[in-house]
Amino acid sequence: MMGVSNNGAPHPELVVLVDEQGRSIGTAPKSEVHHDTTPLHLAFSCYLFDPAGNVLMTRRALDKRAFPGVWTNSFCGHPGPGEELDSAVQRRALTELGVPVTDLRCVLPDFRYHAVDAAGVAENELCPVYRAVAAGPVVADPAEVMDWVWVSWAQLRDAARSPWLISPWMAEQVPLLEAADAHVS
Repeated sequence: MMGVSNNGAPHPELVVLVDEQGRSIGTAPKSEVHHDTTPLHLAFSCYLFDPAGNVLMTRRALDKRAFPGVWTNSFCGHPGPGEELDSAVQRRALTELGVPVTDLRCVLPDFRYHAVDAAGVAENELCPVYRAVAAGPVVADPAEVMDWVWVSWAQLRDAARSPWLISPWMAEQVPLLEAADAHVS
């Protein structure tokens, strides 16, 4: 997400840097934080359900800096400075998947993970996990999502049992979601 400054010049998307207790300690351009020594920053993950109870899995676009081409949860993102997490989740659902969401709930507020992809790019995120219901059809942005599929929770759970098939954060999140009964309405 690029913003526009008061003089009309584009400025980069900022992420919120946090300390070990999750307190904001500043910001940094998103393009400068995902590398081999990524600082701890605030993010979110969301599992999007359809009205029948299926969950959306997406495959990250090949041009993504971290974990390109990897199957993962419905969508992820970063809140901007001063942006409420719920608002950031709703914004990202629209920009990445072209779909408004309803019944948004934070189900794993304290989730945190660190993972390194094959190219050495590290994720280091305090990443509350949400669930929501799609309020329309998915129209994914190809710059973000190269493929997507609706699956049953059992199929998603089976994928999480094969962590080499999915993102490391999803492999950690799915058992926690199941233990919290967050996969049911």
